[in-house]
Parts: sequence; structure tokens; C-alpha cells
Amino acid sequence: MEQTEKSKVYAEKGLLEKIKLCLSKKSLPSPTDRKKFDHDFAISTSFHGVHNIVRNRSKIRQVIWLVMVLGSVSLLLWQIYSRLVNYFTWPITTSIEVQYVEKMEFPAVTFCNLNRFQTDAVAKFGVIFFLWHVVSKVLHHQEISANSTESKEAIDFVASHQNFSIEEFIKNNGFYLNNSTLLDCDFFGMPCGLKEEFTDNPALGFLDAGIIFVIHSPKKVPQFDGLGLLTPVGMHARVTIRQVMTVHQEYPWGECNPNIQLQNFGSYSTSGCLKECKAQHIEKQCGCLPFLLPGNGIECDLQKSYSCVSPILDHIELKELCTVGTHNSSCPVSCEETEYPATISYSNFPSKKALKYLSKKLNKSQEYIRENLVKIEINYSDLNYKITQQQKAVSVPELLADVGGQLGLFCGASIITIIEIIEYIFTNFYWICIFFLLKILEMTQWTPPPQNHLGNKNRIEEC
Repeated sequence: MEQTEKSKVYAEKGLLEKIKLCLSKKSLPSPTDRKKFDHDFAISTSFHGVHNIVRNRSKIRQVIWLVMVLGSVSLLLWQIYSRLVNYFTWPITTSIEVQYVEKMEFPAVTFCNLNRFQTDAVAKFGVIFFLWHVVSKVLHHQEISANSTESKEAIDFVASHQNFSIEEFIKNNGFYLNNSTLLDCDFFGMPCGLKEEFTDNPALGFLDAGIIFVIHSPKKVPQFDGLGLLTPVGMHARVTIRQVMTVHQEYPWGECNPNIQLQNFGSYSTSGCLKECKAQHIEKQCGCLPFLLPGNGIECDLQKSYSCVSPILDHIELKELCTVGTHNSSCPVSCEETEYPATISYSNFPSKKALKYLSKKLNKSQEYIRENLVKIEINYSDLNYKITQQQKAVSVPELLADVGGQLGLFCGASIITIIEIIEYIFTNFYWICIFFLLKILEMTQWTPPPQNHLGNKNRIEEC
């Protein structure tokens, strides 16, 4: 055991001797050589002003130049700090550009009747309006009173119509633009018009008669909440539109996220994202999907629509599970979106002579024509479109150019100057490290291990 410890000590001594021998071969400059090295750097560096401190024999001039150099360096550091702080606030600028073209793509126009169902279809379902009111909370955040007189009627209806499909009912009896509802229009020679039978219950807030329509990009899902244009019956609506394209920067300069892809829509939009977000929560909690939401899940029956879907939608709003706007929300803003701001004006339709003509042509009474026809005319105001684009106020090349300009202005420095300074600092640091390592090795002396006390005692006894 004692022999093993001695071997370790000798091995450690041998390693230290090797390190010391290796370091001793590294020649350290003398104080005179180090002073000469500092002097040569000062007079040869491209950092302006330093050589004036060294070469001037006048102490006053040396002090003046020292103050000037230190002041310039201080200003340089302050300028660089302010530029970096400004860059990391992620500033943006907004540019507006108007492009004039000879031809423009006409947007998609989606029409919806303010009158939701046909009269004969809902005559035997007096509670259908309340059920629609419940399901429409998917898109409209409306409150439903539990004490409503229609609540009991709705519950009874749900209990007695377990196989009732809301989706099939809407498809078969909802409002569609077809030969029976579109009578006259003029869009590149294609006819359009409107026929109506008013069925909505005024008690539920359905007081209007006419058409609501949305002008939107063909790539975007139409959104009627607060964005639709209303046209009453017996009116000629003249709509002039402009095309406005908006480009948002991604985070951290802006709030958009270009990596989000929707599963059920070809292009991203906040409205489509919200629908998918709600669909995911509802499908997870209820095991089905309302027909108003995208997805391939099983359609929610009346019982689940009434007892599960509606409470889950309230829970989503209360807990803010589907949010819009910022980059870390469920549905951030679109990186690119096209909108069509509209200006709308109205006149009575039809005129007296036109009323007689249409009454004879359509074989309808003049009163019917007044109460059922709407004329909508949509045109571009000008053949141009406006691009509103967010841009990075400071890019990385601009930041480097700015910092380089500050270096040149205050110190006459460049990248070469920075390399010279790094080389100077590294050389001095290397010499200091070698010096301290040698000192440490000199202070680390090997001492022989202590003798065994028992052996010493035996030798004394023998003497």
C-alpha cells in the first residue's frame, strides 16, 4: 500500500516537471520588450489619436490627446449602445404604395338572406328558431336565458326528435341562390335577383328583410359578423370598392406567424383559425362537431348541441381558449390579407315604370315586387390597388453599417482596427497566463511522504 502511494506521488511529480519543462521553453519577454511592444502598437495602430499620445513629448499635449481619445471612445460606446437598444425594440415602418393596372381580378361576393328558412319548411317546427339561436353561438357570442319560455319547448323538441339533423335541415330548407331566388342581375351577362318569404321570429332579434353580402378574397372564408353589408328590399344598392392588400411582419417585428397552417382551409385567416380552434375544443369535449364548424367529425345531434356545445362555447369565451391578435395567441393576425373597403349608396327600386314592367314580366303584383326585389351593383372605384406593408425599420446590414459609421466617425476605426486590438489583447493575455503558471509550478514543490511511525519506533528500540 505504501509502495503504491509513493508511485502516485512520483508520477505526479513527473507530470508537474514535464509541464514546467514545457512552459519553461516558452520565452517570456522582458519588461523592456513588453514596453517596446506596447509602444510599437501605439504608434502603428490604425486607431486614430493613440499615436499622438505616445509621440508627443509635451505632457500637456499628451493629456489633451488622452482626454480626446477617451472622450471619443465614450461617445462611441454610447452610440453603439443606443443603436443596439433601438434594434432590439424591433422597430417597424409602414409604407403605402398604390399600383395602377389595366385589369383587376374581381373579388368573391357571398350573399346571405336575412330570412334564414323557407316558410313551409319551418311551419311544423315552431321551435327551430330557438335551436338555430343556440347553434349560432358557434359564430355569434349571444346569451341564452335559461328562464326563456322557449327553453322548455326546445327541451321537449330535442327529446322527441333524437334523429333530427340540423345540417340536413339547413341544406334542404336554408336560403340558396338559385333560379327561384335569383331573378335578375348583371355580372358579365349572368342573371341574378331575389325572392323572399319572411319567416324569422322578431322576438329573437330577426327584424330585417333583405340581403346581407360580403365582398372578400376568393382565398378567404366570408365573415359576416360585423363585416357584412346590408341591403333592404325595394332598394338599388350601388357599391364601389377598392382593393387593399396588407402585409404584416412576423414576430418580433410584427404579430403574424407564417408557420401556422390550417387543416380545413387553403389559406390562413383569423376567422378560419377561430373556427378550427373552437372545433377542436368542442370535438374533444363533446365527441362531435356542429355543422357550422369545419372538420370531419360526427355531426352533433340536437341533444349534444343543446346540452354540450352551447356550454362549451361559453367556457371557451370565459377562459379565453381561442384568442386573436398577438403572436402568442391562438390565432395571430394574417401575414398577408386582402380587403375590399366599400362605399355604398341607395336609391328606390324599381321606378314606377319599371315596377309595371317587372310586374308584367314576372307575373307578380306590384306590392310583391316592392317587398321582394333587391338590385345590387358592385364596381371598382379605380383600376388600382393599395399595398400597406410593414417593414423592418433596421435590418442587420443597416445596423452593421451604422455601427461601422460610428467607429469611423469617432475613432477612425474599421474591422482591421478591431482585429489589431484583439491581437494586442490576446498577446498580453497569453504572456500573463504563462507567467502565472510558472509561478504556480515554482511554488508547488514535491515533498517525500512521511515515514511510518512504527518503523521509526522499532529503530529507536534497536539503538
